[in-house]
Amino acid sequence: MLSKIVIANRGEIALRILRACREMGISTVAVHSSADRDLKHVRLADESVCIGPPQSAQSYLNIPAVISAAEVTDAVGIHPGYGFLSENADFAEQVEKSGFIFIGPSPKTIRLMGDKVSAIAAMQEAGVPCVPGSDGVLDDNIDRNIQLAHDIGYPIIIKATGGGGGRGMRVVRSEAALLNAISLTRSEADAAFGNDQVYLEKYLENPRHIEFQVLADTHGHAIHLGERDCSMQRRHQKMIEEAPAPGLSKALRNKIGERCAQACINIGYRGAGTFEFLYEDGEFYFIEMNTRLQVEHPVTEFITGIDIVREQIRIAAGETLAYKQKDIHIKGHAIECRINAEDPDSFLPSPGVISRFHAPGGPGVRVDTHIYSGYRVPPYYDSMIGKLITYSNTRQSTISRMKMALHEIIIDGIKTNIPLHKTLMTDATFEEGGSNIHYLEKKLGMC
Repeated sequence: MLSKIVIANRGEIALRILRACREMGISTVAVHSSADRDLKHVRLADESVCIGPPQSAQSYLNIPAVISAAEVTDAVGIHPGYGFLSENADFAEQVEKSGFIFIGPSPKTIRLMGDKVSAIAAMQEAGVPCVPGSDGVLDDNIDRNIQLAHDIGYPIIIKATGGGGGRGMRVVRSEAALLNAISLTRSEADAAFGNDQVYLEKYLENPRHIEFQVLADTHGHAIHLGERDCSMQRRHQKMIEEAPAPGLSKALRNKIGERCAQACINIGYRGAGTFEFLYEDGEFYFIEMNTRLQVEHPVTEFITGIDIVREQIRIAAGETLAYKQKDIHIKGHAIECRINAEDPDSFLPSPGVISRFHAPGGPGVRVDTHIYSGYRVPPYYDSMIGKLITYSNTRQSTISRMKMALHEIIIDGIKTNIPLHKTLMTDATFEEGGSNIHYLEKKLGMC
């Protein structure tokens, strides 16, 4: 097992990784910016190294600084968490070239799945259902592009090959708007990702967002841990996730999950990963693979009883998967609410000092957060300050526990989106289950 790991992240996920390491008897090194010296995991880690000023580009995204921290502390591996450098193939490559173990997929696999066109081609080869599209990047042949869009059928969506997180995409509903939309998306993609390549896909009007969690080792084994429904979104950012997905049959779960596991074997994947799909009219359509740990992994841990972070570390150490597919049993239901330091009405960030924090408790309640009374939420990073997760035997009782937990949690001194989550837990459409990805924005009057 790895003797010492650098945690190359911050906030709740850094604390989550630290706890897994402690349980496994692994020493930890917390790297942090100058603004984060009071983070809980920094205080709890065996060692800590300041790697730069508050700005992410000069600290958490500074590859030489992160690797230097591993060198000066004699660490063995580096865990990137999610966000920041977690899906940066160049970082993974530099980690390995420097003699350290990257706790994640190989650089080659990250590049393969980071490019949407090559990812779709790999999934098609593995038999994973994909959205009808251009099957490759668009060139400058105007007539060909018009014909491709016609063959796919309007509405279509133009996507940047290097996009993600809802960026680099534009919906087109008529031929008249196509060429200008392609030009605009190319320009935006070049500015945002340094890559102006785009492709076309059929635009699904009212899909759900359902994703499958997978684990794969370096010995040719891969399993899936069921699915999560992440359809409650605002501007392509997930707010509530749950597992399993309401209304999805066991047969369909196994069918798609097994194809995802097989795709992992085909591409030589290692570690934890997530296959993201749009789901409409009983059909799944692959959209992308996240080659890292997901924010919403706790709901899967609840319904399977598997510690996903622990498995990531075991796999990185070269061990064989501790489970076979027949060992995976989905039991009960789990829901996660992302708690953000933001105005619940305007969604503007709300940094500042937390004057009082009280975590909820009781059976089936889990709080993943790095905050504490007196902690100052900095203005430099993502506004998520924690995750509230509840679990029970049924979806309805899980919602009841979430309502109770949301009323019990106290975060004073800053604004949070807790009031919005309270509203959503009593929303009739959410309680029924199976809402599409546009539902929340329509409810909020955003579209």
